[in-house]
Amino acid sequence: MDIGALIGRYGLWAVFFGSLLEGETVLVLAGFGAHRGYLDFSAVAAVAWLGAVLGDQFYFWLGRRHGQAVLTRWPRRAEGIRRALDLIERHPGKVIFAMRFAWGLRTALPIAIGMSGVPRLRFLLLNMVSAALWAPLVAGAGWLFGQALARHLGDIQRIEHWAVLALIALVALIHGVQRWRR
Repeated sequence: MDIGALIGRYGLWAVFFGSLLEGETVLVLAGFGAHRGYLDFSAVAAVAWLGAVLGDQFYFWLGRRHGQAVLTRWPRRAEGIRRALDLIERHPGKVIFAMRFAWGLRTALPIAIGMSGVPRLRFLLLNMVSAALWAPLVAGAGWLFGQALARHLGDIQRIEHWAVLALIALVALIHGVQRWRR
């Protein structure tokens, strides 16, 4: 089975499960796959939206229901969550909306928001709107990457595997640097 068939068959599942966590890498790759014609861009954005909303709702619930246990279980995260709680108290709407774009914090922030007094419905609505912007923007970055490659390299099919590996490496490097800084 070639890479195109694999992406076509399992790509949307990868987008969904990747978006439950911090799905930027998978979503950028799916945007690239959509540019190459392996996936439908609208389906990629819709599935990413669904995975992101459901994932963050789960983390919100985890914080609401088990917040203190989370702090006890992961004491290294406790100080960061306490700082996030202070910020949430001052600017709850802005934090909820921006959390989607805070790479490296996408799991910690919904837990902290769940621990705060933010109403469930408010979180849900802002989470849905934020994900509706995030999904096509991040997938669009992958699409633009594919478009730029095609423009500069012509028929990219012969180097497609290397381009995908380079994109994975680049996103992993950025993600690793961000995690290391914390």
